[in-house]
Amino acid sequence: MGWALALRRREEPLLLAAAGLALAALALSPLVALSGQLASAEALRHAARALSAPRTWLLLLSSLGLASAVTLLALGIGLPLGVLLGRADLPLRRLALGLHAFPLFLPPFLLALGWFHLLGRGGIAASGPGGRLLFSAPGAVLVLALALTPVVTSLVAVALRAVDPSLEEAALLVAGPGRAAARILLPLIRPAIALAALIVFSLAFSELGVPMFLRVAVYPALVFSRLGGVDFAPGEAFALAAPLFAVAAGLLAFERRAAGRRSFAVLGLRSREVPDLRLGRWRLPAALFAAGASLLPLLPLAALALRAARGGGFAELPRWIGASAWYSLLDALGAGTVVLALAIVIGHAAARRRRGGAALDALAVLAFVTPAAVLGVGLVAAWNRPSLQPVYGSSAMVGLALAARHAAVALRTAAVSFAQGSAHHEEAAAIAGARFLRRLGRILVPLHARGLAAAWLLAVVFCLRDLETAVLLYPAGQEPLTVRIFTLEANGPGAVVAALSCAQVAMTAAVLALGAALLLRRGR
Repeated sequence: MGWALALRRREEPLLLAAAGLALAALALSPLVALSGQLASAEALRHAARALSAPRTWLLLLSSLGLASAVTLLALGIGLPLGVLLGRADLPLRRLALGLHAFPLFLPPFLLALGWFHLLGRGGIAASGPGGRLLFSAPGAVLVLALALTPVVTSLVAVALRAVDPSLEEAALLVAGPGRAAARILLPLIRPAIALAALIVFSLAFSELGVPMFLRVAVYPALVFSRLGGVDFAPGEAFALAAPLFAVAAGLLAFERRAAGRRSFAVLGLRSREVPDLRLGRWRLPAALFAAGASLLPLLPLAALALRAARGGGFAELPRWIGASAWYSLLDALGAGTVVLALAIVIGHAAARRRRGGAALDALAVLAFVTPAAVLGVGLVAAWNRPSLQPVYGSSAMVGLALAARHAAVALRTAAVSFAQGSAHHEEAAAIAGARFLRRLGRILVPLHARGLAAAWLLAVVFCLRDLETAVLLYPAGQEPLTVRIFTLEANGPGAVVAALSCAQVAMTAAVLALGAALLLRRGR
């Protein structure tokens, strides 16, 4: 009886420990296995050969430069756009924000493919200079910036809704809306801006599909070629992953210093209405800028649909798509459900500042900012063993890899939801004798159901868009749709590849529409 009573009292730390072990198995074991691989004498020889080549470091610097340029351009567009769509008195703001944000949930290489059908050879608006610009480093920066700017816009728009409007109203008494936004609003949401910059940099640095399609050499492609490409050399892949892990550690340190737990509060929504920022004579130019930024990323999607329709790609779609869409959905839904279960426990611990919560949150962020090539190499080292072949040789491996990579997305969303809610309800239940599992099931989950559903939906759509993780680990014959498009785009029929891309767009839109409908219904 005493043992059972002690166990009931320790339910919360024990459940957190179990969730922490699961997260460590997903996200930490690959990094530990990778470190073990690099410690062998053979790996050291591979490392000496791979890392002594000047081209290796030039590619790393080039990738860092490309990701930095994408981040700066995304901030340059996303910061003013986030202010306009988040607080300004513009018509159809929510529609514009939805259209602008949609391409974020698509694999960026689909947008690159669409821009090719728009500007490239034989494209709708083909031109020599446009095609040459597209197939260059600046072209890759532009494509990735347009794909990732919605990260900045969305986080800025959400964070601005949490700012105390009295501060802005006081500033507007002595300054115009532009100065009030620059001097008051943006400094107050600095943690959200830092988090947006981190996410954009991480995704751009890990991106494999866009640079490979546009013939731009990047460091992650070098790792991919040694593990999943024609230059198969797993020893060199392990060695080449080491500098990428150092980059990930630096990004984690930046996140802890610049955002960390402060992002829980700054991203919370207030229940009261926030007054619009009056633009006056700048309203028309601002509306044109917002409309252009919202509609421009949709042009490559329209080009894909037109290419598929003109070339008969939609008629051929059933023969070429196979079961890849189902594998994509199953992998994403499975991974999203796993990370939601972890996010409920770890997100609550991080929001309530329980012991171990911050460390597990940091581990999830580390897995997210770790380039997909490193995580993929580490997962191969950790799971490619005879005893684990039933998992490693199946589609479940892709789901586990996606859960490891995107756990932070659901965890942070859940933590924000928990942090914005009052702790009084669960404290009152604890005083009444309710154990933690009962409080979790009867109070916490129902109260925060909408935020937890949003966490699950975000995790699912991020898993759906993922190419870089899945392309290294998918079993033969069970490739997700993103991988099938990526492998066919070089030699497959152009119209069919465009139709497959449209299928990916439609599948993502359907998941988002269904999730949004459920969230709106839950919020009433």
